[in-house]
Amino acid sequence: MRLRLQPRNTKFFDLFTQASTNISACVGVLGEYVTAPAERHAELAQRMHDVEHDADQTTHTIFEELNRSFITPFDREDIYRLAGRLDDVVDYIDAAVDLATLYQLGELPEGVHAQVRLLAQCAELTVEAMPKLAKPGSLHEYWVQVNELENQADQVYRRLLSWLFSGELDTLTVLKLKEVVDQLESAADAFEHVADVIHTIAVKES
Repeated sequence: MRLRLQPRNTKFFDLFTQASTNISACVGVLGEYVTAPAERHAELAQRMHDVEHDADQTTHTIFEELNRSFITPFDREDIYRLAGRLDDVVDYIDAAVDLATLYQLGELPEGVHAQVRLLAQCAELTVEAMPKLAKPGSLHEYWVQVNELENQADQVYRRLLSWLFSGELDTLTVLKLKEVVDQLESAADAFEHVADVIHTIAVKES
């Protein structure tokens, strides 16, 4: 076990908890978006942009705190990576909603709803995990469950691609939907990357 200087800076734990709260809000808007009528999409896209702005502010605060801090609760590079990976989740979801709105896609296929349900489960696990980050070794089940959900998201994504390229849709609609589906798949990957960083922190702290 590595020896550390005391006291630890606990502000990072609060900031990462706030970052996970931003993600929860983001996924909440996404869930509302995919079930809302098309006339509400512009309003919900703006709400998503507001959440994305809040997430950026939290990320910047983490980086500023990192620059000011001599003592950190775990490796500086891992704090930087974790903040960035959490921010990636919001960025990808914001991009998906923005594209769906710009392309005026209207009602989205069931496969997209399945993607959103899996992202909501990942968000719930992440919200539960962040307050426990002070003891990362206790988060084994968290990263295992997120990895399992990401595997399910991969399966949903592949089925969506198969449907998109089945010839059932016109080419332009396929291209528009694929961009949205790709962003949501990237969001699922980003959740897994968050879990991977926490796993790395746990190994280093053990």
